[in-house]
Amino acid sequence: MTKDLPNIEPDSFQRPDLDTLSLPGEPGHPPRVLMLYGSLRGRSYSRFLTLEAKRVLEALGAEVKIFDPAGLPLVSDEAEGHPKVLELRELSLWSEAQVWCSPERHGAMTGVMKTQIDWLPLAPIGGVRPTQGRTLALMQVSGGSQSFNTLNQMRVLGRWMRMITIPNQSSVPKAFAEFDEEGRMKASPFYNRMVDVMEELMKFTLLTRGRSEYLVDRYSERVESAEALSLRVNQRSI
Repeated sequence: MTKDLPNIEPDSFQRPDLDTLSLPGEPGHPPRVLMLYGSLRGRSYSRFLTLEAKRVLEALGAEVKIFDPAGLPLVSDEAEGHPKVLELRELSLWSEAQVWCSPERHGAMTGVMKTQIDWLPLAPIGGVRPTQGRTLALMQVSGGSQSFNTLNQMRVLGRWMRMITIPNQSSVPKAFAEFDEEGRMKASPFYNRMVDVMEELMKFTLLTRGRSEYLVDRYSERVESAEALSLRVNQRSI
């Protein structure tokens, strides 16, 4: 389970206990996690951190897919049917949890990261909202000292997208010193924190999936739906 994770202490690494976190009749498939990263550079530390976290999530029992943002257009009416837009939205609909990882640039998340989030609408696609009720974990990498600006920005966006954003988060400063030439993350407290975040994401996902639709059900939307139905049923024939 941990053969590709040289920095993991096997005796301390535990998969979440499904019997403890799940109720009878709940989904039994591996938690489905979509990962987004915010850089197109060849040596992208946000991609390296995402790949490292993917290995941990898979060892914890998740099914993971990473979206490659290369070729994703800026948001416009003309690009609604672009293949990369459709791919991103389908992956979001497939997911039960997401991980967003962005570099910090000029004290903020990158445009690459924000464009991906902007392409995920709050409105339903085929009757399903692509982000609502999904759990969310946040990570960032920085070229300088440790910062939380990007994490704070993404946390606001996660709340806006009606996602269940977990408390723990990962910030890796001086990322150039935290990865080897092959892009693997070195053993460090920053690595351990990343593992903590992925473990917590798995637990929150198992606790909320199968219940998320109920947890985010809103009185105001039920009232609006009832009014819309009443108007449609009671309208006079033309």
